[in-house]
Amino acid sequence: MERRDVDELIILDVSATPNSRGPRFEEVTQLCENLFMPVTIGGGVRHVGDFKRLLAGGADKVACCTGFLERPEFITEASEKFGAQAVVAAIDVKSHSLWARCGSRQIERTPVEWAQEVEARGAGEILLTSIERDGMLNGYDLDLIRSVADAVDIPVIAAGGCGSYVHLEEAFNAGAHAVAVGAAFQFTEATPRGAARYLHEQGFQVRL
Repeated sequence: MERRDVDELIILDVSATPNSRGPRFEEVTQLCENLFMPVTIGGGVRHVGDFKRLLAGGADKVACCTGFLERPEFITEASEKFGAQAVVAAIDVKSHSLWARCGSRQIERTPVEWAQEVEARGAGEILLTSIERDGMLNGYDLDLIRSVADAVDIPVIAAGGCGSYVHLEEAFNAGAHAVAVGAAFQFTEATPRGAARYLHEQGFQVRL
């Protein structure tokens, strides 16, 4: 991905929390040793010590979903120790509801309420994922993006559903500050360079 001019790499170990496992620290260190692009790591993060080891291993930011939901003060602890710029609150949404543990546990709060709280507690970014759209290539949940982006001042990264360059444009127009792309770069003809060129042609400020 670095050779394909991706701006930032996000790696989420989605099997960690369901299997009661922590981050794969050694693998993260090995990965980051050979990369010169920003890297965000998530999955199984439960303690400030996990943040410390991941950042020391080369990660630039750490993403956390379940750990923050189950102990919200963890957000403030991480932000005060490592800075808000290193703290990414991953928010998973399904059927307009907030979910933890990889979509297996519903949380009785709205995505907007939780987004506002993670901002207040010190998160520097939000990784907003539509679980139902993830990997489907049928476009981002624009209503979800718009509702969260309008409710907070910190950057919102839209994830889940990208299948074309037009979908990227739609997400930015809905209020996203950045867009995460997975399946589209693997299973379609779309490329990071092509995405950047398309967005530039539409008037967006991107790195070419």
